[in-house]
Amino acid sequence: MSQRQSNRRPSKLAAIIRKITGDPVENDLSGYYRTLERIKALRLDGESDGTLAGLAASLRARARSGTAPEELVVEAFALVREASRRAVRLDPFDPQLITGLAMAEGKIAELPTGEGKTLAAVFPAFLHGLAGSGVHVLTFNDYLARRDAAWMGPIYVLLGLTVGCVQEGQAPAEKRAAYAHDITYATAKEVGFDYLRDQLAGRAEDVVLRPFHCALVDEADSILIDEARIPLIISGLTEAEATDAATIARSVERLAAGTDFETDEARTSVSLTDAGLDRLERDLGRGGLYDDRNQALLAAVHCALHARVLLRRDVDYIVRNGRVEIVDEFTGRVVDKRHWPDGLQAAVEAKENLERRGGGTVLGSITIQHFLGLYPHLAGMTATAASSAGEVREFYGRNVVVVPPNRPCIRVDEPDLVFETRAAKHEALVREVASARAAGRPVLVGTASVRESEELAAGLRTAGVSCRVLNAKNDEEEAGIIAQAGRPGAVTISTNMAGRGTDIKLGGADEEERGRVASLGGLYVIGTNRHESLRIDQQLRGRAGRQGDPGTSKFFISFEDEIFERYGLGEALADSLGLDDGQRAVSSRRLNREIVHGQRLIEARNFALRRSLWDYSYLVELERRMVAARREGLLSRRDEGPLAALDPALHAQCVSAWGKERLEELERRVALYHLDRGWAEHLAWIQELREGIHLVSLGGRSPLEEFRKAVTEAFLAMRQRTDEAVLQTFRSLARDPSQAELEAEALKGPSSTWTYLVSDDQSDWGVGLLQGKNIGAASIAAGIYGPLFLFALTLNRRRRKRRKKKR
Repeated sequence: MSQRQSNRRPSKLAAIIRKITGDPVENDLSGYYRTLERIKALRLDGESDGTLAGLAASLRARARSGTAPEELVVEAFALVREASRRAVRLDPFDPQLITGLAMAEGKIAELPTGEGKTLAAVFPAFLHGLAGSGVHVLTFNDYLARRDAAWMGPIYVLLGLTVGCVQEGQAPAEKRAAYAHDITYATAKEVGFDYLRDQLAGRAEDVVLRPFHCALVDEADSILIDEARIPLIISGLTEAEATDAATIARSVERLAAGTDFETDEARTSVSLTDAGLDRLERDLGRGGLYDDRNQALLAAVHCALHARVLLRRDVDYIVRNGRVEIVDEFTGRVVDKRHWPDGLQAAVEAKENLERRGGGTVLGSITIQHFLGLYPHLAGMTATAASSAGEVREFYGRNVVVVPPNRPCIRVDEPDLVFETRAAKHEALVREVASARAAGRPVLVGTASVRESEELAAGLRTAGVSCRVLNAKNDEEEAGIIAQAGRPGAVTISTNMAGRGTDIKLGGADEEERGRVASLGGLYVIGTNRHESLRIDQQLRGRAGRQGDPGTSKFFISFEDEIFERYGLGEALADSLGLDDGQRAVSSRRLNREIVHGQRLIEARNFALRRSLWDYSYLVELERRMVAARREGLLSRRDEGPLAALDPALHAQCVSAWGKERLEELERRVALYHLDRGWAEHLAWIQELREGIHLVSLGGRSPLEEFRKAVTEAFLAMRQRTDEAVLQTFRSLARDPSQAELEAEALKGPSSTWTYLVSDDQSDWGVGLLQGKNIGAASIAAGIYGPLFLFALTLNRRRRKRRKKKR
C-alpha cells in the first residue's frame, strides 16, 4: 500500500481511539484528500491571467460580504495552485496543499523539512487575506521574512492581493504601510514590539497596526513552544542603578570556589558560604549584607556570583562590538534585543568590563504566547510538532496534523555513538569528519555552543581538514555558507542555527555535482550533543534527506556532555548498560531508547514549568487586555473621558472654560498619561511580588492563590489611583484655565523607549514549583530561574539563623 493510501484509510479502531482519548495528533487525512480532489477538479490551466484575476476578485467580494472562508477554500486553493505555476514556476505537491488545508482550519501542520512550507503557507494566507483584514505570516528572522515576501509576492499580485514586509528598524510610516497590505511577512518578535509601541501611542494616527485578524506561524514549534514564555518588553530610560556593578564584580571575582561559594552537582545554582559572606562584607564595607537596608546590594551580589560562575562566555553569550549578546540555546543564534533581567545584565557586563547600557522602567510587556493569543485566527507549520502536540493543544487549543512527505524519506538515522569523555568524543569526531571528506562527501556538524564549534574547527584544521564555521559570531554569513554546504567534500561546523528555513542542496549551487554527492550517500549530518528537546535533535537530522534525497545522521555524545551532567543521566545510563570504566564508546539501539526516554522526562519537566508559569501570568494578561481596551477606547474616542463620571460639577466647569471639543482632547491626553503611568507602576510591583511570593509557602499557604489575590487587589487599587490622578490634574488645570494647554503638554510619555526580550525563563521566578511546602524543589528552581530566586530563599534562611543566634 502506498504512503498516501495508508494515510487516507487509517483503521477505524485507531480513529475511534483518537476520538475517545482526545489525541491532539491527527493522522487521518482522508477528509483532506477528498477536498484535494475537488481542488484538482477545478482546471484553470487554460484560463488567461485576466480570468484568474477576475475569479479572485469575485472571491474577494464574497469574502468581504461575509462568506465564511471554509465556503471559499476549494476555489481559493485552486486559484493559488494555478497562480503558483505561472508566477513563480512552482507546481505545488499534494502535501503542500494538505498542509495549507490544515492551516486554513486553524491547525498546526507538521510537514518534514525540505517539503516547501513557504509555498504551503500561501494557500491559507490568500484564503484569509480575501477578507481584507490583514494576514501576518510570521517567520523565523528578518532575512526569511524579506525573502519569502519577495519570492511569493508575485502569486498574490497575480490574484489581486497586496503583499508587504516588516523589518526591524523601519520608520513608523513604512511599517504602517506594510501592515496595511493584505498579506504582511514579519517576525513574531517585531510585530509584538510594534504592538507594545502602539500601546504607548498618544494619538490614533501614531498606531501602526490594524486590529489583528490572522497569523500563520512558520517554525511553529520554536515560536509557540520554545520562545512562548519569553516576554517582549518596552522600557523608558531611567537613571543608573544605585549599586555599583563593577565594584561588586571585582569583589566576587576574588572569591574562591569551594571556600567562599558552592555549586550543586549539576552546576545549576550557586550560593555563598558563611566564609564568602564574611569576606564580601569586609570587602564591600557596607555592613551586614543581610541587613534590611542592604537587600538591593545583596541581590546585586548574587547576580554577580551567578554571572561569574554559571554564565559562560561563548556558550551562553558572546561579546561582540562592545556588547553582551545572548546565544539562544535552541538555535545557537544570537537573539537580537534579548536581555537578562536588569541586575543580571549589569552583572554580566561588569564581569566582561563593558560599559553599562542604560536600564529602564518597564512600560509594557507581553509574552509571545499571550501575544499570539490576540489573533482570532492562528495556525502554524513546522517539521517537528507532534511530540509537543499536548502542549500546543493545552495552550493554544489547536491540534497537530501530521502530513507525509511528497517523497518517502530515505535518510539513514544511525544509532548514537557514546563516549565516556569529551576528549574521546572530540578525537573520534575529527577522524570521522576527515574520513567523510576524504571520500568527497559533504558533512554538516551541529554543535551545542559557539565554543565547541570553534574548538572542533581548530581540531579539524590541525588534522589538515579545511572547514567553514557558522555560529553566533558570524550569523550574517549564514545564507552564503549554507548555500555551499552540500558541495562535494564541504565541511561545515555550525551551532543549531544551520539552515533552518533554507535548503542545503546536494552539490551546492552546481547541479552537475548533485549526482556525485547523491551516489556517495548525500549529506552527512553529525550532532555533537543531545539536547533537552528531542525536537531540536530532529531539526538537525532534518538538514539531510530532504525531498527524498539520500542522507545520513548520527550523534556523537559523551557522558560529560552538559545534558548528562546537568540531569545525572550519564551515570544512570552507564550503570544500566553495564559499561566498564575502560570502555571508550558504545553504540546500540537500547542506548538510543534510554537517551530518548531521558529527553522525554526533561521535556515533561519543562512542560510542567511552563504550565506553572502560565498560571501566574494568566491573570496579569487579563488585566493587560483590560488596560489595552481602555486605551483603545480613549484613542478612538469611542469611550467618553472619565471626568463627567468622576466629578460632574468639575466637568461642567471645564466645559465652560474650554468648550466641549477641547476638553475631550485634554481628557484623552490626561487619562492616557495616568493610565500608562499606573500600569507601569503595577508591572514593577508585580515583578517585586514574583520574586518573593514563594516564601508564603513556608507558612503553609498557596503561592499561586496569594499571588492572584494580591494582584487583583493591586489592580483595583491602581485603577482607583488613576482616576484620582485624573481628577487632581483637572483640579489643577481648572485653577488657571489659561495655562491648561502648557500643563497638559507636560503630561507626555517617555522621551525615548527601547525594546528587548528578557532571556527565556529568567523573567519569571520559579514560584510555580513551590506549591504547599515543597521547598525541596528550590535548588532546581534556582538553576532555572536565576540568582534572585536563590537569593530570596537564602535570605529567609540566614535571617532565621541570625535571629536564633541573637536569642
